Amino acid sequence: MKLSNEQIQSICLGMVRAVTTEHGICPRRFTERQEEVYKRTDVGFHKNTLTAAGMKLCFETDSTSLFLKVNVSRGSSRTYFSFDVMVNGELVDYLDNFSDVELPVDYTKMELPHGEFSKYFALGEGIKQVCIYLPWSVAVEINEVSVDDNAFVRPVKPAKKMLVFGDSITQGYDALRPSNRYVARLAEKFDSEEINKGIGGEVFFPELAESPDNFETEYVLVAYGTNEWIKSTEEDFKERCYAFYRALSQNYPNAKIFAITPIWRKDSQQKSPFGDFCKVKTDIQEIVKVFENIICIDGYEFVPQDEIYFADLRLHPNDSGFDFYFRSLSQKIKDEFECKKADLKPVE
Repeated sequence: MKLSNEQIQSICLGMVRAVTTEHGICPRRFTERQEEVYKRTDVGFHKNTLTAAGMKLCFETDSTSLFLKVNVSRGSSRTYFSFDVMVNGELVDYLDNFSDVELPVDYTKMELPHGEFSKYFALGEGIKQVCIYLPWSVAVEINEVSVDDNAFVRPVKPAKKMLVFGDSITQGYDALRPSNRYVARLAEKFDSEEINKGIGGEVFFPELAESPDNFETEYVLVAYGTNEWIKSTEEDFKERCYAFYRALSQNYPNAKIFAITPIWRKDSQQKSPFGDFCKVKTDIQEIVKVFENIICIDGYEFVPQDEIYFADLRLHPNDSGFDFYFRSLSQKIKDEFECKKADLKPVE
């Protein structure tokens, strides 16, 4: 039984809108207005808005099999991708373009094929929850999702939403499996639908924060700063940082907003126009103090300071590095709310 475009949209989490094509649908994580902002200001960043970062198809079914057909195209500086198929929270299989090649230690520069891909998946007997994590690295056109004839498909919706802003690490660079990204695991832990606005190479961009989504969100995560250290002067950075958080605080007054400072990077001792790398953290900490609904979390030691936890051996975590990032951040959030006696209740 082939699902209709409407059925696919009903089970797609992290999607703010869908573009219908002749062959299927292209899920989008940015609003039209937000995409226009990027189209006007940075063509490269606009192309990155088309990637499927943070999205997944999530549903209950009694089907014993699943067929997935997609068309992927370039959207980021990475060409590898994976669709992770989870059954009852366990990874059972995937559709990717790299499993049949030997990956080098630094796999980030590999050139791998795009285009049409399809695969059948065995889901097992009985009623189960199926989640298909879409890739963060490429633009996706979903051509077909099929289950057994007469099987039921029922959307699964988390209780809350988690809106995230950030640079490449928040988008997902360089997890081989999208289900291993730190935001994906954090959203799952806190029973939240992830809405991902991460863009590789991005800095604090106030115009994005000033273009709110049309929904209420319980949690907002923000993780910029490492690119600012390379691209900006400290004065420009502080001005944009303040404007970004002011807009977020105004647009999401009832949300719990977390300002996450940058993780360690191997080249942090190099000179830059900004100054010392540690200033990024201290500046963010100082700036957000004036906003009552923003909590600053120091992320510098989230990932061990060893290149083996970084795909490019210096900046972007690999899957092991993201495991450390997730565990460190989730513990920090838990500690913050226990300290404030708030009611954030993780899913056990």
